[in-house]
Order: sequence, then C-alpha cells, then structure tokens
Amino acid sequence: MIFRTTLTAAFLCLSLATPSSAGFIDGKSAYDRGDYAAALQEWRTLAKTGNANAQYSLGFLYAEGKGVRRDYAKAVQWYRKAAEQGVAGAQFNFGTLYAKGLGVEQDYAAGAEWYRKAAEQGVAEAQYSLGYLYAEGLGVSRDYAAAADWYRKAAEQGLANAKFNLGLLYAGGKGVRHDYAEAATWYRAAAEQGLATAQFNIGFMLAEGRGASRN
Repeated sequence: MIFRTTLTAAFLCLSLATPSSAGFIDGKSAYDRGDYAAALQEWRTLAKTGNANAQYSLGFLYAEGKGVRRDYAKAVQWYRKAAEQGVAGAQFNFGTLYAKGLGVEQDYAAGAEWYRKAAEQGVAEAQYSLGYLYAEGLGVSRDYAAAADWYRKAAEQGLANAKFNLGLLYAGGKGVRHDYAEAATWYRAAAEQGLATAQFNIGFMLAEGRGASRN
C-alpha cells in the first residue's frame, strides 16, 4: 500500500468570498454567467479601494486565466492583499502559490504559514495541505502526530484525500497507534467518495484480511 495523495494545485473557488458591496455582487453575477471580462472589470475597480473579497476574487481570475491572460505573479499580488486582511480562501490560495512555486519562488515554509492561517479558520483543504506538509517535512519539521491532527480535522469535514492519508498513518502506525481496522475505516470512507487509491487499498486489505471485513 504505497499510494498516497499529494498537494493539489487546485485553487479554492469563490465560494468563500462574502458579498460585501453592490460592485462585488455585480462582479459575481457576471462571473456566474461566464462573462469573466466584466467580472474582472468590476472586481479590479473594487479591489483597488481595498475590498478584500474583490482582491481575492481578482487573484482567482488571474490564477485561473479567466477574463484575462493567466498571470500567477498578479495572482500573488492580489491574494496577498486579501490574505493579509484575513480572507480564508485567499490565505489558502496564497499558500498554494508558495507551495507550488507559482508566481513566486517556491517556499514551503511560507506555504505552511498561510495554510495554517486558513486551516485555523476551518478551511478543510488548508487543514489537509498543512497535514501533508507535516507528514512530508516540507517547510516544517516532520511531525506525524501533527499531520494526523490536521488530516483528521479535514477528514471530519468530508475531504476524501484527508481520509485516505489518515488511513495511511493508521496503517503505518505513524503519529497514531498502529491500527489496521481504523485504517480500513478511513480508506473505506474515502473509497465511497470515489477515490481510486482508497479503493485499491481497501481492496488490498480485504484480500490480505488486514482489518477489513467483507461485510
């Protein structure tokens, strides 16, 4: 059972942005109907006034190349402004740019710092990503117990990758007790969400009779 999920390059969408003004709502309406250029215009004007949600949303458009040529450096600029104002989605996405080295020099320690801020606000993807950095010792000292704690928080919010990686820790006895039954529970939960690696691992455990019941 050597498979594991890794960091994702995917950015959080705009669901974490809170409507805060008529201009922002107009931009969101344009975005929802696929008029990204109009959304860009609305949000850019608002972002320049210091509106954090518009800054987050503008960063997302630059990161995804919607309504404008993809430009990670500009995404960094706008995500940073929103992240520093406490927008959780921006904190996660800014951390991802650091962790992936997109638009900025790769820096896992900076990625971990911003993931932590978002994780403490309850963003499941940030909790998972911070857990991954702890498990791999990237930007932080390797700490399987901390990895398990963060994976569990994300898993309890339903994130399949976190369930799977928590199962891996139980199967290997890393940061938690060695417990095949508990590993199987988390693998099965992830498998039921369609995660192929979890489906493989639960199948392997069934074949080997390791903590998994066929019922």
